[in-house]
Formats: sequence, structure tokens, C-alpha cells
Amino acid sequence: MARPWNFSAGPSALPETVLQQVAAEMLDWNGSGMSVMEMSHRGKHFVQICDQAEADLRELLNVPADYAIMFMQGGGLGENAIVPMNLIGRRGDPAADFVLTGHWSTRSHKEAGRYGDTHVAASSGVATTIDGCEQAPWTWVPPVDTWQVRRHAAYLHFCSNETIHGVEFNDWPDLATLGAPDVPLVVDASSHFLSRPMDITRAGLVFAGAQKNAGPAGVTVVIARRDLIGKALPICPSAFDYANVAAEHSRYNTPPAFAIYVAGLVFKWVKAQGGVAGMEAANRAKADLLYGYLDSTGFYRNPVHGPVRSRMNVPFVLRDESLNAAFLQGAEAAGLMQLKGHKSVGGMRASIYNAMPLDGVHALVAYMQDFERRHG
Repeated sequence: MARPWNFSAGPSALPETVLQQVAAEMLDWNGSGMSVMEMSHRGKHFVQICDQAEADLRELLNVPADYAIMFMQGGGLGENAIVPMNLIGRRGDPAADFVLTGHWSTRSHKEAGRYGDTHVAASSGVATTIDGCEQAPWTWVPPVDTWQVRRHAAYLHFCSNETIHGVEFNDWPDLATLGAPDVPLVVDASSHFLSRPMDITRAGLVFAGAQKNAGPAGVTVVIARRDLIGKALPICPSAFDYANVAAEHSRYNTPPAFAIYVAGLVFKWVKAQGGVAGMEAANRAKADLLYGYLDSTGFYRNPVHGPVRSRMNVPFVLRDESLNAAFLQGAEAAGLMQLKGHKSVGGMRASIYNAMPLDGVHALVAYMQDFERRHG
């Protein structure tokens, strides 16, 4: 049975070879006679799986030794609480700054407000004009030199790829240029993690829900500079205290063992594709193909300011929105799944994560061209 092209924003498609290996090892991992789901999280077999996953991820992203890698639970949304509980009070009075560029950074800001003083350093939540073109809210990124970062803030949070609105940061800023060299960056990189090289040392903490590019739902990767951890608020549960999790190599309590195992297989798959540099080249080709077609026609439109368009999440609208239902119905019949946009923005969205091959994007563009010929 042919598998459809899955454009889900998450949980997303996994590499087919990874799924095949999971199936082959389901009843017996590496001759142990056990499924990974049956192993003790402190037994030698799972310790080997977990440590190897950490080592492979450290190699992929060139993570230095002074950063801890932790496999946690709660998803990216959970980290919106776990991060401030660990970091917001590290400099005394709890305070953190936020750059708002869409749905997820806005939710992060709201959640952190439960734990301390939060300040909006910059926001794209208003319409603006860039190079003579009008940009709707959440379709652009405020220039770094306009960010108002407080020097006493415990950290500055931003979402480096907004899954819903399709906005991506191409670079992570140096806050020393804003007079705040002691304010570390906290980066929610969930929806473009492992899709391109990332200089982890530019940030104090990076987190990512695995269910986009790094594995199945259930595990969240946290990479944190070690000097920032160990100062959690008293209300922080012990299982979410980074100091505890790092000290026990993600095994302070029972971790999401099966999800970590699958993520480890994905890390090996990424290495086999040429690492994150190889993934970036493949992702650039997919994005160029899809955006190239969108820009060539007036039948469809991508609303995001060109320089900050996401390579992972491509929202688009039809000129005639009365055709939306017919577009989605025809797409599903053609084996193009989960193209409906998020309910907060409507329209369509194609998420073209690492596991989506170029052939899948060719199939999508071919369908879009045919739909335009029939309805344009």
C-alpha cells in the first residue's frame, strides 16, 4: 500500500526507514529479547540507547561539553512553564523578556507571566509596511536593533520558527549589540530543530518538541548551558528541575523511553543524510520549489515577508477562499494529507519537515497547478 504524502505540522511524518527499523525491533531490541517499551529505564540496555542518542545529538549540533542535553516530557508547551521555573529567578527578582512573532512566542510569554515579571522587548503583532509592502500582524520579524531588552532580565525568549504563521529567524542575535551581554537567549526551536545548522553557543538554552523533525511526540529536547541551571524556583517540581535531570542523564525519573529510542534512530538517519548541513540543502530545495510556484501565480498567496519565510511551515491562501473545501478534498484524494491551515489563521499550510522528500513537494505543486487550471 502506497503511503500518502503527509504535510502535518506535528506530530509529523517520520523517515520511512526509521519506521521500518522500529517495526523490526518491536519485539526484540538488539537481541535483548525485550521491546524497548518493556525495558527498565535504569537497565543497561536503555542506558545504552539513551546515552547513544545524547552522543549523536551532541555530534550533530556540535554541542560543547559545558551544555547539558536533556530528554524531557511535557512538550514544547510544557517547557513554557519549565523554563521560567528553572531560569526566571536566577538573578534575584524574577524577570524575563520576550520577542513576540506569532502564536507560540505569545503563549510562552503568557505562561511565564505566572512565575515573574515579563516584558515584551519587541512584537510583530501589528500591521506594518516594509519596503513599500503592507505586512499583516505576525508575518514579519521586528529588526533586532529595535528590541528593548532589559539588562537585568534573567533571559530573552523567542521562537525561532513559528509553526502556525510560517515565520523563521535565519540568525540568532547577539544581545551584546543591544547592551545586554549578560542576558542569555532562550530559543524555542521546536519546528525547525535539526533542519539546518544552529550555533548552540549563541543561546543559553534551546528546546524543541521532537514531533516535528526529531522523533515522535512524547519527548522534548532541552540543551542548556550548565552555569544557568541549578537555580530553580522553590515551586519547581523535582522532576522538572534541570539540575536533577542533567545530573541523572535524563533518567532522574522514568523518561519517555520509547520516544527517546525512536528519536535516537532519527538522529542516526540525519547523520546518514549528511548531518544538519545535508538536511539544510534538502530543505532549501523543497522550500525554493514551493515558494517559487506560489510567487509565480496570483491564484495562491503566501503572506509572510520574504526574508523571514519558514523553510519548514508554508502557509498559503487561495485567492477565492470559497474553493478551500474543494482544494482540501481533492488534495486528500490525490494522497496529499493534512494541508488545512491552523484554525487561528485559516487557509492552507504545508509543513515540509526533514522527512518530507522533494518528490512529495513536487506532487503538491503538481496538484496545485492542476487545481488552478481547473478553477482559475
